[in-house]
Amino acid sequence: MPGPGPETARSAPSSGSSENSDILDMKDEEGWEDAEPDEEETQFISLLDDEVFMDIHAMLNHCKQKYNFDFLEIRQRLALDFYGSVKLVNFIRSQVHSGNKVSQDISQQDLDDEKYLKPVLEDDALLFSLDDLPDVMERVQRPNGKEASNDSGELVSRVSELEGELRRIQLQFDNYRASVSETLDDRWNEKRTTGSPGAAGTEKEEERDDDSHYFSSYSYNDIHETMLKDSVRTDAYRDFIYNHKLLFAGKTILDVGCGTGILSMFCAKAGAARVIAVDNSAIIDKARENIFNNGFADKITCLRGKIEEVILPVDKVDIIVSEWMGYCLLYEAMLDSVIWARDKYLKPDGLMVPSHMNMWVAPVADPDYISDHIAFWRDVYGFDMKAMQAGIHEDAQVLNMPAATVCADPFPFLQLSLHTTTVKDLSFKQKWEGKLKSDIDALDGFIIWFDSFFMPSRDDLVPQNAKAEEWAKAGKIGIAFTTGPGGRETHWKQGVMLIDNTKVSPVNRKEGEHLAGELEYAVPEDNSRALTVGMKWQFDGNQEVSQSWKMR
Repeated sequence: MPGPGPETARSAPSSGSSENSDILDMKDEEGWEDAEPDEEETQFISLLDDEVFMDIHAMLNHCKQKYNFDFLEIRQRLALDFYGSVKLVNFIRSQVHSGNKVSQDISQQDLDDEKYLKPVLEDDALLFSLDDLPDVMERVQRPNGKEASNDSGELVSRVSELEGELRRIQLQFDNYRASVSETLDDRWNEKRTTGSPGAAGTEKEEERDDDSHYFSSYSYNDIHETMLKDSVRTDAYRDFIYNHKLLFAGKTILDVGCGTGILSMFCAKAGAARVIAVDNSAIIDKARENIFNNGFADKITCLRGKIEEVILPVDKVDIIVSEWMGYCLLYEAMLDSVIWARDKYLKPDGLMVPSHMNMWVAPVADPDYISDHIAFWRDVYGFDMKAMQAGIHEDAQVLNMPAATVCADPFPFLQLSLHTTTVKDLSFKQKWEGKLKSDIDALDGFIIWFDSFFMPSRDDLVPQNAKAEEWAKAGKIGIAFTTGPGGRETHWKQGVMLIDNTKVSPVNRKEGEHLAGELEYAVPEDNSRALTVGMKWQFDGNQEVSQSWKMR
């Protein structure tokens, strides 16, 4: 699911601004320390919409009048104590946040999950003001079911009971307030530590943000149009889902990085009972509209945010579907998030779609490309423009290479099984080898691609040397596609690593010569979304050579 491309520069937003400068300019503010601090007014955000009120009772009355939703009636009916009331508030807010309709018939069972003790809304004034609401009163019943009479002994007993209950609730509230305040204090202190001058007066470096550009690059139509028009990619997902409707019927599906919502709608059309579509870019708003316009709003819930941060309306899912693949498979590091979602939400017998990735490397010799794009700069209308070659061998290229340029048999250097792969597996060193298929003037570089496999059972095995372009022809189960030079063109193309022949002299090579090497994938320290590809190689009897390339 690559964005604009590794050749696009990625720069972090500036941490400075004129506003910050004005705030810190104190030369005209003598005596400011004597001023009384402004007391911040408490604001109550409506339970059911974005309206803001200065009074808790006005907010609850708004919900009652506009939505016929009586918070106090539910609280009284369920006889909720302080913790129960906290759960009720957070349950309502989580349902609204997830786009679900909240009805008056909330039951005690809805509030059983302890996760509703965690505030959904940061600094939720309602939680701090629950003690301002009328007490929950339980009606005293006789054994025969009739209400007790108001004799003095019974009333005294009831008053004593209520006083004890009030003390207990007050203690619960004090504990809850202290817990939330401690959490907020920690968060505030963390922000001060990372964003303000240190105790010694030296400024600490602002926390690096590798995600903003990544997510914003998926907010626009162009990249989604490119991916949707990649019929190799989109057909594979559609065909697997539609051909295996029994796997999806009645199931709960999680779509990580849903984009326009296309995969979620495939799942809903295949009979899924519920689909949760998550994306952290603004495209989620269009996905929600697409889903509504196609009649799936009752089945698909759209959530905006990082999968690691959003609160799902379910504890576990049956299937995770995601189009997470980047250039050279791992560029942009989206698989890290998919693995996190798998470990947290997928049932033990759940299915990952796709399920397997086979990664391939091959040496290439392409004198025409070298002449047209590298040597070209040495003679441009009679002028030497070699300055334009600066950095040309430092970055990986994303190109569709002709199959004829592959000068040795491709080597399957790694397989990822998505049901078991860990984040640690994504940084690696792998050996590879091959023999030249023909004479070449020079070894010009290497290409990397991947094959995707969609298997209907987590127990299905895919050989590491299985080629996707041969999978269907062999009558194998599931769906597979390749991004390599031997298949139909995809928007992933291939990652091309050009050898810097200013440092490695080009040498004629003969058919049958053996070469071997080691390929390394690493994440650079300055950008967790980028990728560094390292390569060591040598022909028999020759000195080992090494070079690295960046995808950024």
